[in-house]
Amino acid sequence: MRLLADTQIVYWAYYEPERLPSAAARHLHGADAVYVSAASIWEIAIKVKLGRLKADPQRLVQRIESAGMRELPVYSRHTVLVADLPILHTDPFDRLLIAQAMSEPLHLLTSDSRMRQYSELVIQV
Repeated sequence: MRLLADTQIVYWAYYEPERLPSAAARHLHGADAVYVSAASIWEIAIKVKLGRLKADPQRLVQRIESAGMRELPVYSRHTVLVADLPILHTDPFDRLLIAQAMSEPLHLLTSDSRMRQYSELVIQV
């Protein structure tokens, strides 16, 4: 299975591993490939600057790469698909992640139950 880890899962995995649900850890370790969206790194960087998270986005990218995870760039096909999604969730980063998962396709690993409404590709832990 190919997974796209959402921002919260990525953050917990590297900064608050005690908060990472055990089911999420099992999915991450059992996946054929794990992707991290450039949008997730961007979201973390914004939240760090606003003082809402404590992280080093540059170091996070290095850790993700050394763990063998793959970066998923944001392509125009992802951004265009966002316009077609129903407004079930208003967070622009989450909407982009679901569009990326649907477009690639990848299973989106998330703790956000609202994301399940979008697609059978969503795995909520």
